[in-house]
Amino acid sequence: MSTETTDATTWMKRAIELARKGRPSPNPHVGALLVKDGEIVGSGHHERAGEDHAELVAIRAAGDKAAGATLYVTLEPCNHLGRTPPCTDAIVAAKIARVVVGCVDPNPNVTGGGIEKLREAGVAVETGVLEAECAAVIRPWVKHVTVGLPYVSLKLALSLDGRIATRTGASKWVTGPEARARVHALRAASDAVAIGIGTALADDPRLTVRDAPGGSPVRVVFDTKLRLPAHSRLVETAAEIPTWVICNADAPAGAEEELTTRGVDVLRAPASAEGRIDALAALKLLAARGIVSLMVEGGAELAGSILASHLADELHAFVAPILLGPRGRAGAVDWAGPDTPAEAPKIVRPSWELCGEDAYVHGTIEFPERGE
Repeated sequence: MSTETTDATTWMKRAIELARKGRPSPNPHVGALLVKDGEIVGSGHHERAGEDHAELVAIRAAGDKAAGATLYVTLEPCNHLGRTPPCTDAIVAAKIARVVVGCVDPNPNVTGGGIEKLREAGVAVETGVLEAECAAVIRPWVKHVTVGLPYVSLKLALSLDGRIATRTGASKWVTGPEARARVHALRAASDAVAIGIGTALADDPRLTVRDAPGGSPVRVVFDTKLRLPAHSRLVETAAEIPTWVICNADAPAGAEEELTTRGVDVLRAPASAEGRIDALAALKLLAARGIVSLMVEGGAELAGSILASHLADELHAFVAPILLGPRGRAGAVDWAGPDTPAEAPKIVRPSWELCGEDAYVHGTIEFPERGE
């Protein structure tokens, strides 16, 4: 590997670290780094939709030093006018000599050509540096723009014997404080967190971020018949934190009016064959409202609908070293399940770690085709 390639890899790793910052949904996470004579002269990330893109932040930070520098950017610079001007124009105007791109823009809804535009302007462009790592940063956004669905992370917490509560229904707390802090970090990294109405009624949760850095996501309740009480903590704080309830088309209008009066957004989705909310239709509604990443955090029925519909992308399971017994509440997931182990969804290349005293396994879910 040449020194130039080694340097490119080193700088791109720094750009990837920057890309993980901010909450730019429904735009992608992007990081940018301007390097000149072996020193960083400007850096930036896309903080929020409607604000400056990472490239422009880095260029402004560099000022006159941008001329003749190399720009390392995790995603191909845009060449279209959206809520902000094209980044390619800013790169050319700043007289940047070279651009190193992590991955090419996969968005089918825009006219690309950022790389071609730069080359036509005389800017040297290199592509594919740490491509897989850069693509991983925008994996949720890629699903959102190509499929029209949020990237779904499913979280489960259970005992060694697969129970989620005791025989009396007590579930606080199955897992320890370290696991709960990790869950809060997952919330903070998500655009929205969803639970079923059963969890909302049983636990009266807040679904806010308290034990980790970052802001609280949109809170979503799958509530077929609009049974969420007006005195619940979710409704009482709806004016402070966006709270959405998804119900079926025939849910009572009076209940909707009461919730909307208190600041809750009510979305209506078609019913599934079982009379529940159609999971696919509900996720399309969320995507249309700018939800790129969704964590499904509670409710065996909701988790079962997501898995049965093959809509989950990641699984995060926390297993506590306790036994809740055969009369404990069973099943973190309520679904028919596969016919054979070979047909079972599984985590691809699972990551195992200790989270306090709990085991934490997570990774991308794979759904084998039935019959293979």
